[in-house]
Amino acid sequence: MKKQNRKDKIGLEKKQEESEMGYRETYESWLNNPYFDEATRAELQAIAGNEKEIEERFYMDLEFGTAGLRGVIGAGTNRMNIYTVRKATQGLANYICKVGAQAKGVAIAYDSRHMSPEFADEAALCLAANGIKAYVFESLRPTPELSYAVRKLGCTAGINITASHNPPEYNGYKVYWEDGAQITPPHDKNILAEVAKVTDFSQVKTMLKSEAEAAGLYHTIGKEMDDRYMEELKKQSIHPEIIKAMAKDIRIVYTPLHGTGNLPVRRVLKELGFENVYVVKEQELPDGNFPTVSYPNPESPKAFELALKLAKEVDADIVLATDPDADRLGVYAKDTKTGEYVSFTGNMSGMLIAEYILREKKANGTLPANGALVETIVTTDMAKAIAKAYGVKLIEVLTGFKYIGEQIKFFEQQNSYEYVFGLEESYGCLAGTYARDKDACVAVMMLCEVAAWCKSNGITLWDDMLSLYGKYGYYKEGLETMTLKGMDGAEKIQSMMNEMRNNPPKKIGAWDVLALRDYKKDTRTDMTGGEVTPTGLPESNVLYYELSNNAWCCVRPSGTEPKIKFYFGVVGTDIKDSEKKLDELRNAMLTYAGE
Repeated sequence: MKKQNRKDKIGLEKKQEESEMGYRETYESWLNNPYFDEATRAELQAIAGNEKEIEERFYMDLEFGTAGLRGVIGAGTNRMNIYTVRKATQGLANYICKVGAQAKGVAIAYDSRHMSPEFADEAALCLAANGIKAYVFESLRPTPELSYAVRKLGCTAGINITASHNPPEYNGYKVYWEDGAQITPPHDKNILAEVAKVTDFSQVKTMLKSEAEAAGLYHTIGKEMDDRYMEELKKQSIHPEIIKAMAKDIRIVYTPLHGTGNLPVRRVLKELGFENVYVVKEQELPDGNFPTVSYPNPESPKAFELALKLAKEVDADIVLATDPDADRLGVYAKDTKTGEYVSFTGNMSGMLIAEYILREKKANGTLPANGALVETIVTTDMAKAIAKAYGVKLIEVLTGFKYIGEQIKFFEQQNSYEYVFGLEESYGCLAGTYARDKDACVAVMMLCEVAAWCKSNGITLWDDMLSLYGKYGYYKEGLETMTLKGMDGAEKIQSMMNEMRNNPPKKIGAWDVLALRDYKKDTRTDMTGGEVTPTGLPESNVLYYELSNNAWCCVRPSGTEPKIKFYFGVVGTDIKDSEKKLDELRNAMLTYAGE
């Protein structure tokens, strides 16, 4: 890639100068303003001599992105704290009032992270002070139950306090709309605009919890919602009779990784009839420090160390881990030929569930004639092959499960398709339409049912995966992430995207670039004929390269973390061939991006 051009450089230098003038002034105002509590001011006093730390905390406001906030917990405008949570909530409240939807209220849930209960209450009390009723879960709950609760209660919106799978020092704030999905256009940009208008903390309203309760503006919810959510999960089971038949034979190891999944996952497996569920004791209880893992992410092999140890002790068939807010699922399953446990990507586990749902519903006559399978643009192309095999519509959406949830809404509004299954590569999927976000609880129960079906047929989950490869092709996908923190990192990411956008390659390694989709410009450019057509999807800072030999790669900045992500997909003649091709494509793309 060419060096950053002079225009970019001048723009970045100007931005930096403006930032340097402002962050110190903001720091001093927080330090001396009695509006901020003593603990906050003491924390800021402690960094008085650390200019770099002051800059990092105050060079910008914590960005309210298209789903909400996510950042390191601490004092400062660029941190997660009660003041940034209040400010974001005031913007949300202003928007709710603007569209006249304040009567229906807002549902609020939170996970096991530090400050999660406090942030949930701060959001609720800000809403209450604006005359908007808040329904707050009595204790931590998984993200998908919040999505379900929004619709069940008939709320205008939902707030979930979670940083998903981020490290322990992070927390976050996700906003949902009345359909139960995270906010999508036009609400995302409109809410963002209202949050941006809240420029002074004096504009932020709050009230005492006792006053909010007395006014009927703060309601606690819990068991009743749990019971209803649980019934919806169990409805997704296709063959409960197979579960009952194999209940004593299949052995399941599960870890909630100190998060919200422990109670709902164990409950649904028990109520379905699974008898041998072994929970990793060291990771069973909620703990915001995540003491047994450096990174509570079920995508990471390290997160499975204790679970795999237990699996070997009990001779488990399947090993499962959910992330702190229980919307992502990581999986290992036993390969009986080697005796080792094989890691499954989100694409692999998603395909196993998709194939099972489509195959069994077709067999029992419940597969809708207008069925649709929904996936994101960076999810495996095997989904296309599976959808074609069963005659269902395959719909691609932008990265982010909210766009899958949005499709369910469109199907209902337009009476067009019937949702069958949705998935994304980042270890998230949803069976059923009771929620509009990915649900690791339903993914666990569906995958355990698939494992039970496999066992009843004398095969393993891994055997089942190998049969999918043999049937549809050896699809292989990968992800590389560059972490570039702070102001310098954000500028570097911006510069990389600009360069790749403005100077597209004709080849990436051995692959010809057949077309470039630029979702920011809403263009698909045919690289051979030059024809330009719209992508048909909402605006997003994403570049997607269609390559020869059914390969592809995609680049996008993360919307929640200081990262730029590179996605890759290939098809090989066997597992080794697909792995070889994926490595070659990964190296070629990263070389191009890093020049």
